[in-house]
Amino acid sequence: MSQPEVNAVQGAAPVVAPKLHVGFLKNNLREYGMLISLVAIMVLFQVLTDGTLLRPLNLTNLLLQNSYVVIMALGMLLVIVAGHIDLSVGSVCGFIGALAAVLMVEYEWHFVPTAIVSIAAGAVIGAAQGWFVAFRKIPSFIVTLAGMLVFKGLTLALLAGQSVGPFPVEFQRLSSGFIPDPLGGDTLRTTSLIVGVLAAAALVFFKLRGRAKLKAHGMEQEPYAFFLVKNLFFAAIILFFSYLLSTYKGLPNVLVVMAVLIVVYDFVTNRTTIGRRIYALGGNEKAARLSGVKTQRLAFLTFVNMGALAALAGLVFAARLNTATPKAGLGFELDVIAACFIGGASASGGVGRVMGAVIGAFIMGVMNNGMSILGIGIDYQQVIKGLVLLAAVFIDVYNKNK
Repeated sequence: MSQPEVNAVQGAAPVVAPKLHVGFLKNNLREYGMLISLVAIMVLFQVLTDGTLLRPLNLTNLLLQNSYVVIMALGMLLVIVAGHIDLSVGSVCGFIGALAAVLMVEYEWHFVPTAIVSIAAGAVIGAAQGWFVAFRKIPSFIVTLAGMLVFKGLTLALLAGQSVGPFPVEFQRLSSGFIPDPLGGDTLRTTSLIVGVLAAAALVFFKLRGRAKLKAHGMEQEPYAFFLVKNLFFAAIILFFSYLLSTYKGLPNVLVVMAVLIVVYDFVTNRTTIGRRIYALGGNEKAARLSGVKTQRLAFLTFVNMGALAALAGLVFAARLNTATPKAGLGFELDVIAACFIGGASASGGVGRVMGAVIGAFIMGVMNNGMSILGIGIDYQQVIKGLVLLAAVFIDVYNKNK
């Protein structure tokens, strides 16, 4: 090769990496865009509320207020990815809370068997609705709309139109309790801070190991700069919020529950056969069926899973209120579905990520919390949330058509 050619190659080399980075960012704009949006919204409300948003007390309340939305969003994501929708989750959530209240208060059951029976009941409800959708081919919109009405009515009947409570203290700790602090910090919950440090370290370790495995198998990876910045950012966020929470009462129990569920569902969707098949089902059901995927059973299982998570969310919500009310769960399905779509799930199925749904849930939560602190009325809050949801779906459809 002549020297001019060498110089030309050397001169062109530095341009390759930026092009690769731009292409990667363009192809993953949805994922990074949601994360950037969440950070921007938090910074905006932190400024507008004069620092109130990220105060430890308000941050704890923010987590408690959105815990049930995050839990149900994990199940709703799989339903949406499979190409369906579930409008009954709010009613099921309220019904299970009422069932648990009746068992614990009126029949004096212990909270452990109550929780087991309640989650099993939620799974049965999901199975009943999933059977009509998967095996009888009735549109999920119709089936779950009927379920919404049915379980609203059953909640009223079960509670006889009255609130039932209070609950045992042990059950209340599911939502209002905090992890113990055996290290005995006075102004700083040392145990909670250590848990946060370990979580951040574990995140970086497993991400590095996963990247090494991809490299060993010659699979496509995100540019190292994006990988490094993203994971260091997440680790820093974990450390920062762990410190803030440790200066108050520590990590809430429900945060631990959410973290475990997020890790499990992220693993299932990204690393298991059933996770890949759910995406195939939503992407092209006919092709998936011809490939040997049992599409009916898979769709059925997504609704069973949704029912179980709606039941868990119902327990969390009831424990937080310390009572079961006939109106519990009202409108929850809207926040849950909005969280999934805002987080990048596609209305046509086959697309969506667990972390996207979690980010979408917290975008909704931060907006609700921030607007409430600023004194914005519930009427305008609904308008703003509706416009945000419409914009998210519009962007998804626009990018797909493009």
